[in-house]
Amino acid sequence: MALDNVTKGIMDSAKASVEAIEAERDAEVAKIMAEADAVISDMKAKEDKRLKEAIEQLGRQILSSAELESKKIILSKKREILEKAFAESLSSLESASAGTKKEQYRQMAVAAKKVIDDPKAYCSKSETVTAEDIGVSKLEKTGSITGGLVFESKDGTIQVDMQYRTILQTVWDREMKSLSDILFG
Repeated sequence: MALDNVTKGIMDSAKASVEAIEAERDAEVAKIMAEADAVISDMKAKEDKRLKEAIEQLGRQILSSAELESKKIILSKKREILEKAFAESLSSLESASAGTKKEQYRQMAVAAKKVIDDPKAYCSKSETVTAEDIGVSKLEKTGSITGGLVFESKDGTIQVDMQYRTILQTVWDREMKSLSDILFG
């Protein structure tokens, strides 16, 4: 029996050692798993934060892009409206009655005479006014003018452009801010 007791003692000791090693192993595995879970949790939190920031940034970029596109569309429509207003204003000036144009042309001639002594004038081929009607020495008709007059000195060195398009463009450029405020608030 003594051998059985010794064998049993060795077996019990070995079993105890195995259980201690297994317990140590299980503890080490649990420790490693806990550390891995902590690292994974930390990585996931960092990645979630990065993803959230990326989504917010993308949202801001999309919103900014949409706002920019909206502003472009609005500016384009405003430009169309302003161009239409310019064209309608010019058309209104060019299609004024003969009497109205005659009076305007007289006033233009008076203003031009302040710069050019005894000017000659150029007007549209469709005009019915004469040199005498507007008070100039000579009136030539040309296809290059659609409305208004161009005055020129006898030697051709000085010109005063009083075409409706030129006058309207000058006023338009100078008053663009006011016009825009009136039209668009």
